[in-house]
Amino acid sequence: MLVSIASPGERPKWLRAPAPAGGNYRDLKDLIGRLRLHTVCESAACPNVGECWNHGAATFMILGNVCTRRCGFCAVEKGAPLPVDYDEPNRVAEAVSAMGLRFAVITSVDRDDREDGGAELFALTVRAIRGRVPGCGVEVLTPDFQGRRAAVETVLEAAPDVFNHNTETVPRLYREARPGARYERSLQVLAWAREIAPAAVSKSGLMLGLGETAAEVLAVMRDLRASGVRILTLGQYLSPSPRHLPIARYVAPEEFDELRRAGREMGFSHVESGPLVRSSYHAARAAHEPAGN
Repeated sequence: MLVSIASPGERPKWLRAPAPAGGNYRDLKDLIGRLRLHTVCESAACPNVGECWNHGAATFMILGNVCTRRCGFCAVEKGAPLPVDYDEPNRVAEAVSAMGLRFAVITSVDRDDREDGGAELFALTVRAIRGRVPGCGVEVLTPDFQGRRAAVETVLEAAPDVFNHNTETVPRLYREARPGARYERSLQVLAWAREIAPAAVSKSGLMLGLGETAAEVLAVMRDLRASGVRILTLGQYLSPSPRHLPIARYVAPEEFDELRRAGREMGFSHVESGPLVRSSYHAARAAHEPAGN
């Protein structure tokens, strides 16, 4: 395994994404605003927003844009959550239809204020999309629902094609990076998804550059495979602001390539690995890879 660049310093050229621009980007931004929707692309300051929106792809963020957790890496606003909007699933479906999507990705803020963690709204949104755009594939990127199996079952009863839950980082860094989460809980959620709905593809992802070692990353990858995960995403952590966790290192593209090869050898059906990769990057392509074991 290659050794990562230890000192962040100036951002390397491989991490410089083009600024958002273009007709499709502007049209989609107008549509999102008109329908009063949120996207993780904007709320989490994704570096690929220009590329994805210009290709007609977006990750819709339901249940408002205020999170009940205070993860040290995330740009989404934290605080008292917004009231649940039960018309939101219909507006997401309207946007999917207007964009002509054949594959939609739905995520949410953490809603620890709700007994089901927001699982009901995930299920309603999947069903609304399928009702409005029959045949559209759907990926859900869910929180851990505080380890409630019933919530995972609620989401999967709506039959999403892909069930995604991110482990985000290695166990040693959870206290600092994900203080409201537990590594074992995230693995359990993924294992439940595989058990409850074997036909759905399980997916997870990690950020690199928070101070983890290569051995720790490989150990998490093995744990994910043991939990039934088929699709893996690996990308570079980028600190949203000075108030967030600092970047411990920039990971060279060659190391991402090695991790991709290691993941395929472990049996993942698809590994999206690169500096600018995020959870939903090339989601439709990954979902259509031949299934692993």
